[in-house]
Amino acid sequence: MDIEGFARRTLVDHDEESVQKSLQDKILEFKDINPEQASQMAQAVLDEVKCTLKIEEHPDESLKRLIKYPKSGIGMGQMGVGSRGAGDFFVHRQIAQIVKSSHTNAFINPTAQDDGGVVKATAGADEVYITTAVDGIHSRLSEYPFLGGFHVARASMRDVCVMGSQPVALLSDLHLADDGEVAKLFDYTAGVCAVSELTGVPLVAGSTLRVGGDMVLGDRLVSAVGSVGISPHPPTARKRAEAGDVILLTEGSGGGTITTTALYHGLFDVVWETMDISFIEASEAILNAGLLPKVHAMTDVTNGGLRGDAHEISQTTGVGLAFWEEEIRKLVNPKVLEMLESLDIDHLGVSVDSLMIIAPEDIAIEVEKAVSSAGVQIGRIGEVDNTGIPRLLTESGREEELRPLFREAAYTKIKKIVGDLHPEDFEEMKQKVERSALEAIAKKDEVVARIKEKHENQ
Repeated sequence: MDIEGFARRTLVDHDEESVQKSLQDKILEFKDINPEQASQMAQAVLDEVKCTLKIEEHPDESLKRLIKYPKSGIGMGQMGVGSRGAGDFFVHRQIAQIVKSSHTNAFINPTAQDDGGVVKATAGADEVYITTAVDGIHSRLSEYPFLGGFHVARASMRDVCVMGSQPVALLSDLHLADDGEVAKLFDYTAGVCAVSELTGVPLVAGSTLRVGGDMVLGDRLVSAVGSVGISPHPPTARKRAEAGDVILLTEGSGGGTITTTALYHGLFDVVWETMDISFIEASEAILNAGLLPKVHAMTDVTNGGLRGDAHEISQTTGVGLAFWEEEIRKLVNPKVLEMLESLDIDHLGVSVDSLMIIAPEDIAIEVEKAVSSAGVQIGRIGEVDNTGIPRLLTESGREEELRPLFREAAYTKIKKIVGDLHPEDFEEMKQKVERSALEAIAKKDEVVARIKEKHENQ
């Protein structure tokens, strides 16, 4: 629980005494301390929050803009951020626009909506492409640190691999709330290191902190793993997909999402199906065969499932993609597919962690040989065309446009309750979110200008 956030919200409509008493009671729910100590803690929180609220009375408007943030009035859950659907994609495009406005040079930056970012560097007389990617632990794996660490490390490495880069290092950023069991740190790190050991890519640096310091009660674990990769050739960005290309897919057995689905439905045996590094083995096979420069695009089927990835590729490149439903089903791990169907979860709308490769016909044949030789199942699931629309050709012969849901397919009971339908006021929400992003850009520009002016006058 965020006791600072609680204090900020409740002070607006309630008197300080009642807020202090309520906060004291909440602290006692989590802390094994006496009421007097809890009362002192509650009062300290209130005193600190009240100090920050005095910014409203400050006469310097530019200072107020620096310290406060431009609000949209739209919450994360309301917008579907992190839920890998239309709302999430829209917010990420706004983030990309803020990055783009910084006028810094990158070979591939977030505006490409790709899996990782790339910069080009010079090493002696040679050019090298450096790829970076970062992924966060699945929020529902806080109580299962090893699984969380394993899958987030693998996800981060995947994002480097699909850019056609060789992973060379891992970094871990770990945050555990104040009441969290210290052993969670070790179990999580062991999960990350399991992937490190299996792939030979070292974990070289990291940070370990508390979630919110003293202001967050509970034992929630949040973390991220970053990966760094290098390549002598340009990355396999999505924007290189061309009409006439073949679409290949490796077997997907899932990662954090499928693990979460299995755990919270009591289908524990499925968890073992997710514990592999076949995705990375497939990527390495393509790399070692010297095929990466000839592949037009690679991506992992994660963000909102195939629906989301197909939509993003089509949006980025302008091409159409035709997928064959029957062939896709063959490349979902049988136990995973059985679980999804038994729970009425759309396998096209969740992350199954397959590797999707888009390449010309002759290169596709070579990719199939290389990946199969590495012991990873792979098959053809479609082709690229000029329609500009991602489509699914069903087993019954019907054609269906692949569109991302507002949120990815609901794979837990709570997600089914929240739902995945577009809100009626989605367009209005988008306008508010976009406006706050533009205000953030304006704030950034103002701060940069003032700092530059300050240096020039020194």
